[in-house]
Amino acid sequence: MNGSTELIVIGEGRRMRMLFSELKCREVINVCTGERYGNVCDLEFDPCAGEVLAIVVPGAPRLFGLLKGKDGTVIPFSKIKKLGEDVILVEL
Repeated sequence: MNGSTELIVIGEGRRMRMLFSELKCREVINVCTGERYGNVCDLEFDPCAGEVLAIVVPGAPRLFGLLKGKDGTVIPFSKIKKLGEDVILVEL
């Protein structure tokens, strides 16, 4: 695996393999409002079931991006509508 964590995600009725490094490079966008949440920074994972429960995107930065923002936004994996090549579309 070359030091990367490989995930198996269920999407579009089929199982897909994806590296976490591939997932964290994608921007998360709400399809209802068009709001951009930023890139994936973390995952919530159930090790017993072997499932990704949610993705986490960072909170908005403060003071012109110099200070870390609030805690991240946790988005349940069930709210992901499309895993595109560049973006993740969610419905919140």
